[in-house]
Amino acid sequence: MIYVFLAEGFEEIEALTPVDLLRRAGIDVKTVSIDPKESTVTGARGIGVLADTVISGITVEKDDIIVLPGGMPGTLNLLGCDMLMKILDDHNAEGGRIAAICAAPARILGARGLLKGKKATCYPGLESHMDGATPVIETVVTDENITTSRGLGTAVDFACELITLISGKEKSDEIRSSVVA
Repeated sequence: MIYVFLAEGFEEIEALTPVDLLRRAGIDVKTVSIDPKESTVTGARGIGVLADTVISGITVEKDDIIVLPGGMPGTLNLLGCDMLMKILDDHNAEGGRIAAICAAPARILGARGLLKGKKATCYPGLESHMDGATPVIETVVTDENITTSRGLGTAVDFACELITLISGKEKSDEIRSSVVA
């Protein structure tokens, strides 16, 4: 299962583009509100989204993937969720796959020390927050269990990288072609 975590102020395109493309590829994806009691989450542009579930209703297994969209204040709201940070730290310790886009690689993964010794990318100007990482300027970077991407304009590439990692390049290319990307 892929879990895309949503907090108030998330960047809608960075969250929903991967959800859409992964589902087109036949991959199981659930959006998760970090509010344990409220499934409706409002993005940075005021778009309300009904999450598939709430954080208190999931159990993340080693083979699952955690996806963290950016957006402000969404990224900081994700970082402030103790339950999510415990899930994230435990998942990383197990070697589970984590993917983050825009501000999330720097402000969350960097802040948690999860990028140490890894190549990573993030929203331009936030590189100094990627503690211990080797910043690279690429649309998407996968280093071991961590995938990072730069921002809204790279959301399709980010989603296609996840499809490649799960279902292979042929499936990723098929989806990319089907949406004329």
